Amino acid sequence: MQYPIRFFASLMIIATVAACTLPRGAAVEGEINRNQDNEDAAFSVVPITLQNVSQLASWPATGWEGHYHWFSRDPGPKSNVIRPGDSIKLVIWDNQENSLLTGLSQQAVSLEEIMVAADGMIFVPYIDHVQVSGSTPDAARRQIEEQLRVVIPDPQVQLSVTSGPDNSVDAVGGFNASGNYPLPNRNYSILSLISAAGGVSSDLENPLIRVIRGGNSYEIRADDLYERPSANVILRGGDKIIAQEDERYFVALGATGSETIVPFTQERINAIEALALVDGINDNRANPKGVLILRDYASKDLRSDGTGPAKTQVVFAIDLTSADALFAARKFNINPGDLVMATESPINSVRTVFGLIGSVVGIGNALNDN
Repeated sequence: MQYPIRFFASLMIIATVAACTLPRGAAVEGEINRNQDNEDAAFSVVPITLQNVSQLASWPATGWEGHYHWFSRDPGPKSNVIRPGDSIKLVIWDNQENSLLTGLSQQAVSLEEIMVAADGMIFVPYIDHVQVSGSTPDAARRQIEEQLRVVIPDPQVQLSVTSGPDNSVDAVGGFNASGNYPLPNRNYSILSLISAAGGVSSDLENPLIRVIRGGNSYEIRADDLYERPSANVILRGGDKIIAQEDERYFVALGATGSETIVPFTQERINAIEALALVDGINDNRANPKGVLILRDYASKDLRSDGTGPAKTQVVFAIDLTSADALFAARKFNINPGDLVMATESPINSVRTVFGLIGSVVGIGNALNDN
């Protein structure tokens, strides 16, 4: 009579277990995809394949503009040019005994700190205002000499320039020696400025270099700047340079090797690289056919012709057991703010049920032995 009791007790426990959701660390793929065919579903599911990955790459970017904006290297003249706000020093030599500029025992007169006005002019005695803005120091010197010949037969002029705000750049922050740096010439590069500013602070992880110029902002990752000679652009007066951390990230959840917020370690990260950054998927829990990437789009991004998402919430699905999907995943880039989820295999729930059944049977056998 004891066996029927144990049998019915086992059935009751099995039924109870089957009726409950067993605790686990991640969703099962079917739970997420169950309503994908429902027109009222809040999201759509898009498998990533070699056939559609190129089209998906053209969908609107999310989390950022899709790439950093940098400008080209345009070399300037070897000499610096004078700008409004610069300070000019003139030394004018005149050997005449009755010179209008020098005293009886003098051969030269020094004119200190002549500020270049907003209209680009400076005032020089006896020749009035001279346009110097946009000229190199040597060209301005020769121009002043030429105009002085009206009152001085053979003038000799020395001219030096102290850079003002329009002829200097600011290393605003994120450097070991931030500050204002005059441009020694018009071919002063950003790497020269970073070196002068003591380099990027070691406190910054995944540093990003930003240049603010004329109301526009240009960005490049520091490692890309160091590796690409063509990215070593020429600075202009008034540029503001900032070193800061690349704030982009994606989130890894579910049966991945680690559940965490993952910063972008390079400008672009594809789906396979994203999995590598979180130590892959859990061998004992994850469903290799159910790696999902959840992404939010704006309403303005919606399209009905396949050139964009059909719904604001999209689940991109990757089957890691398919060679086609693996190659496609290498071409599918993760966007900042994406959620990368490795779903849990349903077989784990089955194992749990059978484990509980085994425990019940073991308990029943123990009771029978007693």
